[in-house]
Amino acid sequence: MTNRDATDAGPPARSLSPGERQATVERLCAHFARDAISATELERRLDIAYAARTPAELAALERDLPPLQRETRPIVPAPRPSAPVDPSRPARKIDLIVSVWGTTERKGSWVPPITLTAVSVMGGTDLDFRQAAFATAEVSVRLFVLMGGVDIVVPPGVRVEWGGLALMGGVTMPEPSTPPARDAPVIRISGLVCMGGVDVVERLPGESAGDARKRRRMARKPRRRRLP
Repeated sequence: MTNRDATDAGPPARSLSPGERQATVERLCAHFARDAISATELERRLDIAYAARTPAELAALERDLPPLQRETRPIVPAPRPSAPVDPSRPARKIDLIVSVWGTTERKGSWVPPITLTAVSVMGGTDLDFRQAAFATAEVSVRLFVLMGGVDIVVPPGVRVEWGGLALMGGVTMPEPSTPPARDAPVIRISGLVCMGGVDVVERLPGESAGDARKRRRMARKPRRRRLP
């Protein structure tokens, strides 16, 4: 190439900084959460973003998308800190829930007892701790599940431990999105699950199951793609 050809070609394209690439990834995730692009399209654009070498390649990924209106941060909501334990709240020492051919719920604003026993025989029990007012640092949940199911919802930051037996049944524990807070209570689950299931999930207050899956997926994707 002659000197004149090099001059006509213009200056070489500027290389990308890690911050520029990450900012684009975060904005694409925000567009996905606002249903501007599908999950398949997000996957495709993220592949291009992580392979891009110039700012122009990144800019092309957002050219057909609507403006985000001041939000360029990832829309994955930060988990709220757990409410500290308040020993002044009155709490029962023992409580019993029995669900036989039916469903029993505990949700909203309630004070968990020190020991909660739930019996589910061909029925279901739903325990939602997201708005619970904990009066003790530890809550013991004892289960007897026979051909039934127990769904437990906990807020981020609360530690959950399982120490029971599943016989021809299954127990699913949550994937924590944040380390437990120092003042967070501990929910210790034990008991027998026979031909039934126990599903423990982590969700924000007011968050639906679908929104929780989307939040966890968006939190994992950028982190996974940064791995070597």
